[in-house]
Amino acid sequence: MEFLIISWVSMCIIVLIAGFVLGKPSKMSKMPPGPAPLPIIGNLHLISRLPHRSFCSLAQKYGPIMTLHLGSLPTVIISSPQMAKQILKTQDHVFASRPPMGSDDHFLSPQKVAFAPYGPYWKFMRKVLVLELLSPKRLKSFAPLRAQEVSAMIRSILHKARDNDNSSSNSSAVDLSMEVGFLTNNIICRMCFGKICNDDEMGGRVFKEVLDEVLALAGGFKYSDYIPLLGWVDLQGNRRRQAKLTKIFHLFVDKIVDEHLERRKKFSGLECEDFVDLLLSLSENESMEIKITRDHIKNVIFDSLSAATDTSGGTLEWAMSELLRNSSSLKKAQCELDSIIGFNRMVEEYDLPHLHYLQSVVKETLRLHPSVPMLLPHQSMEQSTLEGYQIPKNTQVIVNAWAIGRDPITWEEANEFKPERYLGTQIDVKGQSFELIPFGSGRRGCPGIDLALSVVHLGLAQLLHCFSWSLPHSVTPKKLDMSETYGITIPRAIHLHAIPIPRLPLEFYEPKA
Repeated sequence: MEFLIISWVSMCIIVLIAGFVLGKPSKMSKMPPGPAPLPIIGNLHLISRLPHRSFCSLAQKYGPIMTLHLGSLPTVIISSPQMAKQILKTQDHVFASRPPMGSDDHFLSPQKVAFAPYGPYWKFMRKVLVLELLSPKRLKSFAPLRAQEVSAMIRSILHKARDNDNSSSNSSAVDLSMEVGFLTNNIICRMCFGKICNDDEMGGRVFKEVLDEVLALAGGFKYSDYIPLLGWVDLQGNRRRQAKLTKIFHLFVDKIVDEHLERRKKFSGLECEDFVDLLLSLSENESMEIKITRDHIKNVIFDSLSAATDTSGGTLEWAMSELLRNSSSLKKAQCELDSIIGFNRMVEEYDLPHLHYLQSVVKETLRLHPSVPMLLPHQSMEQSTLEGYQIPKNTQVIVNAWAIGRDPITWEEANEFKPERYLGTQIDVKGQSFELIPFGSGRRGCPGIDLALSVVHLGLAQLLHCFSWSLPHSVTPKKLDMSETYGITIPRAIHLHAIPIPRLPLEFYEPKA
């Protein structure tokens, strides 16, 4: 026992000395300013469970470009539109890579397209995504699917409100967070796999719950990511949870791929119906510059699921939350729908370009609640200069989109929900207006912007057109809990419940014959 104690104390002393030496900034360093790091942990003690908020607070003291030491990893944090433009446009060619995010069996594997370093593999896989899976023609072909799932969500809300109203609780409130979550989950599953995934697909667990846990684990804080000396100790149990979830996910995708292969054998000449079909077809093309394998298919599927489900559902959740807190904005959005759509039909996708106020509601939601508050991290591929500061090669750079969206220098009443601020302006969310970059910009901008916006705009329009909404009787707009929970995305910490009242003739809520 005495030997073990002496060994442990000795190891701690060595670690502290090593941490002090390695954590001490070089006198020659010309990196951006920031708080002095502590040995081993760097500045981790300054970071709360909501890092985007902590980074924003620190930027108010150290400036829109600052250096934080996340354990042993020096990281440059960007918090202004001007600095974001430098990273994502002016010097996009320098900062287009990703830092190492884990081993090949990690959720953030470098073989995932979103997390792959800049190079031939990433260029090829992004081209497959943009030209084959997310092209305007293919997204248009999925429009009927999106309309079906949005209508299914509306019917579900109507039926659950009626069931709740007839129950002993006498409350017609529905769980909107759950409804919009299943909407986006069902759309992307049908696009990827050609079917809605039920509980049996994940060994008896609800598909969306498994995906939510994967995303929370992938985006959550892990000590070993920043303090390599702790990599061998699974202090938080993440390694065990990751192994379990990885196994579930791989078994699920293998089953899906095998089903598609079997169907393709039975029905030769089958046209591409979903993402897996299309990827399998591409895997048979010998002229492809990189041979598409089963692992490639798995990685694309994971990227598609993680990028589309939690993000679009979260945006719908936050949009409805803000509208329920701001009755005047809710009324304006519904008045626009009444004027353009009327009360004799549902909203169609071709209506969306004419709903300018609704689009402004979505922009304002994305400003205050960007789906990925700190855009996926970038890494410098060579030494560069920003505002006179030296950024060494292989430096991690994080763009805090949440802080940029609430920058009081850029936005009047930055913390207030005011969709009117966009009317008559050219501000967009597609990466050209750096004061509003929820999807990033440049080479590493999100390739699924158009899909995400079509789902969010149609889902929100239908929710507002089909129902009048109010909060449960015990909740006032000022008391509505708006707290967040952090992962890769920032969904509501507490599910949003609201009371729907139909606005249209009931026959419009039933499926078409």
